[in-house]
Amino acid sequence: MNTASLSEIKRELRECTHEELIDHCLRVAKYKRENKELLNYLLFEAHDEDGYIAGIKSDMVEMFDEVNLSSVYFAKKTIRKILRFAAKHIKYSGSKQTEVEILIAFCLGMRKLDLAYHESKVLINLYDRQLHNIIKAMSQLNEDLQFDYQADFDLVSQPIATTRFY
Repeated sequence: MNTASLSEIKRELRECTHEELIDHCLRVAKYKRENKELLNYLLFEAHDEDGYIAGIKSDMVEMFDEVNLSSVYFAKKTIRKILRFAAKHIKYSGSKQTEVEILIAFCLGMRKLDLAYHESKVLINLYDRQLHNIIKAMSQLNEDLQFDYQADFDLVSQPIATTRFY
């Protein structure tokens, strides 16, 4: 079975009635949790982006509070889980401003962990990659927003102490 292109699907959806569109959306939402979460964002949270960002930040703070610091291995697993959570919600929004805010919050959360990161090259690379993603997203914002976020970025891009995140 060949899958139709996005333009063909779009053309076909324009010919559907309102009721058929609702049925199709509900059917798509039933098959994957991610589809349902995206529809939830589009219907209930897209109009209040600031509230959406605040909710994600508070969820991330709770997740960082639950990081198992007994070993770097367990901490890595939880930090990656938090990053997947953040990336998923960034993808739903599609806004570069949201991406910058959430990634800065992620980096601040990592800095606050009392974790010997030097034991893990993976954590160092993960953190550096998020800094790179912030720079990339900030470059696509207008100059006023770049200026607003520059102080927060400077805070997270400062060199980390040689033995622990602070």
